[in-house]
Amino acid sequence: MKKIILAILIVFNANAQIKLPRLISDRMILQRDTKVNIWGWASPKEKIELNFNHKTYKTITSEDGKWLIQLPSQNAGGPYEMTLKASNIITLKNILFGDVWVCSGQSNMQLSMERLKYKYQDYIAKAENPNIRQFLVPNQYFFERENTDFSSGEWIAANPNSVLKFSGVAYFFALEIYEKYKIPIGIINSSLGGSPAEAWISEENIKKFPDYYQEYLRFKDGSLEKKIDENDDKVSSEWDKLLDETDPGLKNKWTAEIDNSDWKTMNIPGYWADGELGNINGSVWFKKEFTLEKIKENQAKIILGRIVDADSVFVNGHFVGTTSYQYPPRIYPFDANILKEGKNEITVRVISNSGKGGFVPDKRYELIIGSQTIDLKGIWKYKLGSKMLPLPEQTFVRLKPVGLYNAMIAPLKNYAIKGVLWYQGESSTKKPSEYLALMETLIANWRAQWKQEKLPFLLVQLTNYMETKSEPVESNWAALRQQQLNTLKIPNTGMAVTIDLGEWNDIHPLNKYDVGKRLSLQARKLVYGEKNLVASGPLFKSIKKEGNKLILSFSDVGTGLQIKNGNELKEFAIAANDGKFIWAKAVIDGDKVIVSSDLVANPVKVRYAWADNPVKANLYNKENLPASPFEADIK
Repeated sequence: MKKIILAILIVFNANAQIKLPRLISDRMILQRDTKVNIWGWASPKEKIELNFNHKTYKTITSEDGKWLIQLPSQNAGGPYEMTLKASNIITLKNILFGDVWVCSGQSNMQLSMERLKYKYQDYIAKAENPNIRQFLVPNQYFFERENTDFSSGEWIAANPNSVLKFSGVAYFFALEIYEKYKIPIGIINSSLGGSPAEAWISEENIKKFPDYYQEYLRFKDGSLEKKIDENDDKVSSEWDKLLDETDPGLKNKWTAEIDNSDWKTMNIPGYWADGELGNINGSVWFKKEFTLEKIKENQAKIILGRIVDADSVFVNGHFVGTTSYQYPPRIYPFDANILKEGKNEITVRVISNSGKGGFVPDKRYELIIGSQTIDLKGIWKYKLGSKMLPLPEQTFVRLKPVGLYNAMIAPLKNYAIKGVLWYQGESSTKKPSEYLALMETLIANWRAQWKQEKLPFLLVQLTNYMETKSEPVESNWAALRQQQLNTLKIPNTGMAVTIDLGEWNDIHPLNKYDVGKRLSLQARKLVYGEKNLVASGPLFKSIKKEGNKLILSFSDVGTGLQIKNGNELKEFAIAANDGKFIWAKAVIDGDKVIVSSDLVANPVKVRYAWADNPVKANLYNKENLPASPFEADIK
């Protein structure tokens, strides 16, 4: 009997202990100049005491064990300690007050400084700043209900090692804001590659979109999710297994030096679908020989641009690196001792699971040994390993409506923030016409969650991407950019235009410094009150017609409009009522642009930079900020 009572007491005491959410932890940055919540869980009707900054705050938990204490507004600064007492005592250390920004969206927000380490080596080396901290929200989804906490996560201050886990865009934004105001900046990085807008909206709010709501209901109980994930995993693993079992390159060790006199040749970079091999999926092996003189270095690295989809790389038969999907840059450091005087060989096994496989053009393909660089572009030998049917398309349950909101946004609702940075849209280009409505809903949803009617919301407009076109064309990417531009009608929103920061062959362009800086300009003007700051490039304002000319007016002209790169404006197109767009002549006249064409007597529509990749777009203000792409017509 005594053992039973003792067990009950142990369980009771364990339950009575204070439990804090992951956000409320050592090194946290709390929002300055506003009341902030400290919350958690304990036993029902448990007395909670919080000691902070020489004051004591008390509360009693509710019937379900929840508690919340609200601290009064604090100035920026720190570090502080905070002690919480119930049956246990928790002391939180190194707390700062500053500005907290939720940074969300898809892969271009998620993209870490690790991926950018070769581009921004100097910034990373100098990233010793305890006043810039990130909380990385784990990538999870949940459909059944809104989660109240995260499964992992901690506040980490920036230093040359830890900053590699920071969002690149968010870090450069934080760096700009910190250097301007010297206020601690907290980044809550809650982003996931490939995610569409509807995945970040709550159950109640997604009801405005019946199709998405019905799709959400299919996944709500978790049973369908489990079946799909199990099937996808099975199909993928069986595909990989069959590929490896039927690939003679693995069986016959093509990684080593072998007789490859019967192998065919291909010019690298490029896609084998464009050559003799044709558009097949499976594995293809590539080999490249090169000659070295005496080797003095201990370290080397091979740079192989980007490869679609997966690769494994060997130098003289030694494995040096692998990547399992197409988007990351291939940069593989290795021990130079595996190199030798005379002939050397690089072997690459490439796996294409669907679409066109191969080596992405206009990227770096080099072997670097100390100060010596060997160009790897040109003729390689290749041989087909195993030909496969395309891998069936995966369902990606994690991207379904509501799931990311429940798991990655809802647990933040008690945490006071300064604003939101949003970089998303690539995954929404399939249905651009609905994007404005989705964003209106999402912004209102989040503002209601944080009980901040005017919560600042700063977004990044889609950058330029994909191949250029010689004539005016329709473009879902352009249509999505227009929807993003239209989002600015929502009060307290801003947008960083990035139409000049992309890469035609990479959906993840590496220039994240300028993205972060342009977001910081928006924040400085909209949030921090620098009203006279030029924070944006020219934004279309109005249109009027005079004869065969369209007169365009702009806001955000700064100290004036200018042509950048060249002597005449490019990427303007006009159309009559037939809707057929042709290139037009455009000239700057003060803070206006006059557009016309001798071929269109009665123009009623105009477009600027309306393409996937309008690489010639060159309308800027004199502050060197690009004009946003747009479409307009005479009403």
